[in-house]
Amino acid sequence: MDEMKKIPQRSEISDADKWAIEDLYATDEAWEADLKLLEAAGDTLSAFAGRLSESADTLLAFLTEMEQTGVKAELLANYCMRRADEDTRVAKYQAMKGQFMNVYVSLGSKCSFDTPEIMDISDETLDAFYAAQPGLERYRRYLTNLRRRRAHILSPAEEKLLAAAGEMAGAPDDIYGAFADADISFPDAVDSEGNKHPLTQGTFVACEESPDRALRKSAYENLYATFGGYRNTAAAVLNAQGKQLKFFADARKYPGTLEASLDHTQVPTSVYLNLIEAVHKNMDKMHRYVRLRKKLLGVDELHFYDVYTSLVADVDKKIPYEQAKQTVYDSLAPLGDDYRKILKEGFDNRWIDVYQNEGKRSGAYSAGAAVHPFVLLNYTGTLDSQFTLAHEMGHALHSYYSNKTQNPVDADYVIFVAEVASTCNEALLMEYLLGKTANKAERAYLINHFLEQFKGTIYRQTMFAEFELNIGRMIGEGKTLTADALCAEYKRLNELYFGPDMVVDDLIALEWARIPHFYYNYYVFQYATGYSAAIALSRRILREGESAVKDYIRFLSGGCSKSPIDLLKDAGVDMTGPEPVEQALQLFGELLDEMEALMAE
Repeated sequence: MDEMKKIPQRSEISDADKWAIEDLYATDEAWEADLKLLEAAGDTLSAFAGRLSESADTLLAFLTEMEQTGVKAELLANYCMRRADEDTRVAKYQAMKGQFMNVYVSLGSKCSFDTPEIMDISDETLDAFYAAQPGLERYRRYLTNLRRRRAHILSPAEEKLLAAAGEMAGAPDDIYGAFADADISFPDAVDSEGNKHPLTQGTFVACEESPDRALRKSAYENLYATFGGYRNTAAAVLNAQGKQLKFFADARKYPGTLEASLDHTQVPTSVYLNLIEAVHKNMDKMHRYVRLRKKLLGVDELHFYDVYTSLVADVDKKIPYEQAKQTVYDSLAPLGDDYRKILKEGFDNRWIDVYQNEGKRSGAYSAGAAVHPFVLLNYTGTLDSQFTLAHEMGHALHSYYSNKTQNPVDADYVIFVAEVASTCNEALLMEYLLGKTANKAERAYLINHFLEQFKGTIYRQTMFAEFELNIGRMIGEGKTLTADALCAEYKRLNELYFGPDMVVDDLIALEWARIPHFYYNYYVFQYATGYSAAIALSRRILREGESAVKDYIRFLSGGCSKSPIDLLKDAGVDMTGPEPVEQALQLFGELLDEMEALMAE
């Protein structure tokens, strides 16, 4: 835990360990100049109002201008958002993010006529346009996907009103981000020897992974007790998020917020519900794992501050970042030299912001900018950090392949497939590490980590998804998400998922207040479905080699050129049924068998 003693200021971090933000814009002034051009583009696009059906050439001219404007908006957004995340306390970059959102919402309002007008073009007229202007073929997929949602598109005036409400609709997420990443602070965690450790959202998991139970307990209690002091504020913000989702779902005539969210990505709601059902049917394996953890830790009571620490602590070791990069590179050899060449390009050319600094956004992500992806880490040298590196670079290369292969209008893959490439990388890394060791203690350590991935990605994310589904239903029934109601539901689900061998206390009932993904609009279930698909894909890659890799790279290159269900089918995985989830949990059971056998020896 020595690396946690002092969290550096950003100025103290080496430039080599910061992402190359200058690849987006050399200066803030260059960004500001482009923002003015984006603002002017709104007037150019709005001049097409009432004209989209007049001719094929007019429609093409509008779509071309729209696509180019989207490219500029994406570049501007990446710069100000990456800058804002470097240190959330810097008012300048928070203000720049606000400036961009003002312009972007205004742009959306000025262009709100486009969808209703495109919907009003008859099928016969649009077919004639395609025949008259071959350039429109570039936009056929976009237009077809847009027009399938005709029943949920409103009049031009109503669309303009909804677009103008966009900035207000983002307020709950913005407020939560400022609260959780910038404003809230926690008492230091104290270890068994009385030493203090800085406690932040970024250092919390590292504390929970410590073999020092006193430190884990202190961090757990200090973090959740602090959130408990803001429980009513946090509940009000989450309630506002639920209300704004319901407003837009109702306005667009969807039966509920789940249907509204999944319709955007062409994912049947049955996939969401099948996931929860499949996990419920396999809850015995999760409860069995909890019992094993309790037994191996040798504790009378298993608490939530005991669920992250390694069961084979003496194998735990510090992994320097350079070593982690090399291990990830080596582990992805099954994906071929072309894939690894791009991976190395990212490693060598500062795609990654590596270490935590004061005020930096917590967690990790990859943002797929057109110039190249930008990856945020808070690397701490743990095995989990190494897997996070593999995970985020999976995202990064997915974005890279899609951006290089597809036109901008078809490049942005939907969130349903967003977690597949990342978790496929993790699965290949795990198989590589397991294949390198015959040492029983090391093998048990790695299998435990693999089990933790299943627990955290399939079981835990499905629990989050079920919580999100249930609070969405509460909002739909006209109920208010009070702190008491949220805590009661969250505690109930923890009891269901973790079983009778886990002490489910009142502090864990507050965990909903620190989960940013509840502001992502039914996002979390895709971690679980994506992980299940990734397990299937990684096993096919290892089993079949080049032919499977070819299909997989085609999937990575697909962007949103097909529905996500069809993209995965082309890669060999059918997510419309429960089989991928059930097969992944079968593997979880097999790993659990081996873990029990290893620890019994």
